[in-house]
Amino acid sequence: MKKKQPKHNKQHHQDKNKQDDSLKLGDRINGDIMAQLREKQKQLSEAEAAKKEAEETRKKEARRQKEKNKSFEELFNESGMDWKNFK
Repeated sequence: MKKKQPKHNKQHHQDKNKQDDSLKLGDRINGDIMAQLREKQKQLSEAEAAKKEAEETRKKEARRQKEKNKSFEELFNESGMDWKNFK
């Protein structure tokens, strides 16, 4: 019959997991790659900010055009003035 081998392998595996957990992603990745990732993150945030600003500008212009194209009736209905006070 075969002899049973000691179960040191299981403990070794747990120690290895503890070491892996203690290492951070930054420790595992090369410094150049981290710099590239940070630069890409910066570019994406700048692009998102520019996109939001462009969307806000577009909406502002659309509101201005809508206000410009209102009829006299729409402007009159929106005003708080009551014609009965001016008779």
